[in-house]
Amino acid sequence: MAQVSTEVPGDERGTLLAFVEAQREGLREAARGLTEEQAASRPTVSELSLSGLLKHAAGCELGWLRMAQQRPAEDAPDEQSWSDGFRLVGGESMPQVLAFWDSVRQETEAFIGAVPSLDDTFPLPPAPWFPENGKVSMRWMLLHLIEEYARHAGHADIIRESVDGTKAMG
Repeated sequence: MAQVSTEVPGDERGTLLAFVEAQREGLREAARGLTEEQAASRPTVSELSLSGLLKHAAGCELGWLRMAQQRPAEDAPDEQSWSDGFRLVGGESMPQVLAFWDSVRQETEAFIGAVPSLDDTFPLPPAPWFPENGKVSMRWMLLHLIEEYARHAGHADIIRESVDGTKAMG
């Protein structure tokens, strides 16, 4: 996983975005150099693959971005398509997933750069795992992305080591 070398002095947004990017890079790094077949493999008892984790991370970030923008998420999964968010389907490839995630990254960074305050909030949708009428701040969203990506970077490290023995930060 990439280390965040320094904070951006006096720039909370820049620092949080740097930590988000470091965690994104940890996920991407776990899949670097693999073939499509290796990235799609599931070498553990888990249903997770590296390509599926990258696709999920990109979709997850887009979902949170759309919530923060208070816009509907395009291609939001439903119960029937939920598992497709964790694997490549219909001719999807690693380069396509990475390019999509890069476009989401750029949109997230532009959006966060433009919000008046990280204290600005947005409503959470009705869901059993969210409080009724819940709201979160832009800061919370960035911290949540760091948390989400760090969790999945750990999964990715284990999967990669199982694929070919490559260890994180090695």
